[in-house]
Amino acid sequence: MTKRVFIIHRWDGKPTSDWYPWLKKELEAKGLEVIVPEMPNAEEPKIEDWVNHLKSIVGIADENTYFVGHSIGCQTIMRYLETLDEIVKVGGALFVAGWFCMKNLESEEVTEIAKPWLETPIDLKKVKNSLNYLTVILSKNDPYNCVKENKEKFEKELNADRVIVLKNEGHFTEDDGITELPSALNSVLELARE
Repeated sequence: MTKRVFIIHRWDGKPTSDWYPWLKKELEAKGLEVIVPEMPNAEEPKIEDWVNHLKSIVGIADENTYFVGHSIGCQTIMRYLETLDEIVKVGGALFVAGWFCMKNLESEEVTEIAKPWLETPIDLKKVKNSLNYLTVILSKNDPYNCVKENKEKFEKELNADRVIVLKNEGHFTEDDGITELPSALNSVLELARE
């Protein structure tokens, strides 16, 4: 069975931004099928639109299905996983700059867009149940702060298998100088190992 990896970009991101093209190329070289969908209305992401779009792209999820999320992409994946039937298990997920809490949002408009994502509860028990393995990569100098709170929630409520906290990666975007992310590559290969 071919192992499929879905990379879900960040808010205001696109399949060609940040480190996604690099990761796609590296994973494909290892024989994995990699899909980096363009998420709808990336400047104003809405939960329902993003989750439904992911559902339609994934089709039938199974243990050969893996997810990589970046920022709001992690939220999308969790919200997608909570919709799956209890008997469905996916291979695993890697969350880069994933969050439950954010501070220092740029503007009132950004705060309004983020509000539903921050305030609509996620059934973390269902998310945990559908994941075989979870790795999280965070950065100490994430501009949206809450690194400690997010790390704890991933560990305690989602039983993350590994939480890696790097020093100076910001929010892992091109603007932070991140166009390659070896720790993400290693983590996905670890998730997808036989």
